[in-house]
Amino acid sequence: MRLTDLTIFNYKNIAEAELHFSPNLNCFIGNNGEGKTNVLDAIHFLSFCRSYSSSIDMLCVRHGQEFMSLQGLYEHEDGAKEDIHIGLKVGQKKVVRRGKKAYRRISEHIGLIPLVMVSPSDQILVSGGSDERRRFIDMVICQYDAAYTEALLRYNRALQQRNVMLKQDEEIDPEVFLVFEEQMAREGEYIFQKRSEFISELIPIFQQFYNEISKEREQVELRYVSQLQRGPLLEQLTKDRFKDRAVGYSLHGIHKDDLEMLQGGYLVRREGSQGQSKTFLIALKLAQFDFLSRTGSRTTPLLLLDDIFDKLDAERVEQIVKLVGGKRFGQIFITDTNRDHLDAILASMKSDNKIFFVEKGAIKV
Repeated sequence: MRLTDLTIFNYKNIAEAELHFSPNLNCFIGNNGEGKTNVLDAIHFLSFCRSYSSSIDMLCVRHGQEFMSLQGLYEHEDGAKEDIHIGLKVGQKKVVRRGKKAYRRISEHIGLIPLVMVSPSDQILVSGGSDERRRFIDMVICQYDAAYTEALLRYNRALQQRNVMLKQDEEIDPEVFLVFEEQMAREGEYIFQKRSEFISELIPIFQQFYNEISKEREQVELRYVSQLQRGPLLEQLTKDRFKDRAVGYSLHGIHKDDLEMLQGGYLVRREGSQGQSKTFLIALKLAQFDFLSRTGSRTTPLLLLDDIFDKLDAERVEQIVKLVGGKRFGQIFITDTNRDHLDAILASMKSDNKIFFVEKGAIKV
């Protein structure tokens, strides 16, 4: 998959832009706060129907304006074309169209245009709570498994309803609890299985990328932790229903899963340096890219790299440049304030590329 053309109107600080891209490498250069990241965010919005940096759609509309729109023209490996348009007007629901037809449910669009983005904000994957790492797992699997997406939606609805009942003062018929607990267990077991399979396959790919970047100076591992590893979820839910009522929420389920990130047997978020944490993150995202390339639609994802060289020593930067400059990745979009990094990548790739200069939301070639 590659993005050939992008039209932006009133998206964040970008008033208007019509961009034509290289099928290989596209570089955006400019100082911080000028709008480089907003271009990548617009590309992300076209894949996932939401901003990478904000869960509130209206924050994407340029200040003082009533609406924003994005249009992306794509080309599959077999030459088939895709025309994706997203419109958002203040006070109204966003509309997502594939060709001229609007989606009935936006979730139907997820996975059509696979994409992997690496951003400074991703550091929360390493340093933050388990909910961030679960979101990462879910976002990857949802890009190639529509049944997983539906199971996740059903599980979350049942969990929400059970939590509502747990907070009520009056006694509730145990059979009513059981209805939602059985649904949580049924969907939860399926989700647990899919997460386990995904992480098992991801681990060796991640370790390979980490070793290439660090030149095997550190031993790292990923470890999936789930309460379902202790036994059937339904038994845990029914057994501790009284305890759950005391605290007012569900203590057991796949919504408590975590992906532990370890270096030398210790959690990276506690023991790792900034450079090691950044290496961990980049290796994880490149492993995600490799995984998506071989699953689902088997379409090469777009790779978006936003300011990835910060806090890395020269040797690790050199290794990442070699990786990105290789033939294993497809179309790449990269931002940086440092022209030297981008020149090094261009020199290593020796393929078609395009450089864009960004200043105060204006984008020039």
